[in-house]
Amino acid sequence: MSWSIISAADVAPQAWRNGGGRTRELLAWPHSNDWLLRISVADIETDGPFSKFEGVDRWFAVLDGAGVRLFGHELRAGEPLLQFDGAAAPECSLIDGVTRDFNLMHRRGKGRLRVQPAGTALAPVSARWVGLFTAAGGVLSHGGRAMPLAALSLAWCEAPSPQSCTFEGNGSAWWMSWHEDAE
Repeated sequence: MSWSIISAADVAPQAWRNGGGRTRELLAWPHSNDWLLRISVADIETDGPFSKFEGVDRWFAVLDGAGVRLFGHELRAGEPLLQFDGAAAPECSLIDGVTRDFNLMHRRGKGRLRVQPAGTALAPVSARWVGLFTAAGGVLSHGGRAMPLAALSLAWCEAPSPQSCTFEGNGSAWWMSWHEDAE
């Protein structure tokens, strides 16, 4: 029931193959070369298509910057997550300069992922994996333990004890829980 915490500030950015940006991979779980969940923070520096990921569901949100145009919509910081099929590889254009973005990917049919805003407590769950991403930082509490989180941080726990989790902070933040059973 131990929590792991990583901040984007502690991860070296990796340049994209197409030169359009950089990614800081916070987690590829359970293994980096065979992941079920992949969570990252990216800096989009130029217009271009998203990478194609067949059989993957994606969630995306702008964290900083003027925003992007994706699927014909303008997305800006503070708006809800956008979920889409990773095989779509949509064209992305910057509204006005570089943006910093949250990316979450889940292999479809490999368990069940639930994603929800962290504005309310996460009720006790029987998940195999629970995580919280925060854009601006705050304090995560679980089972009487309070854990400070820096901006752009991910906290996660495998097989957490069935106690509620709370988060107090500002800015965008999301709970994620992964269950072995598919719906």
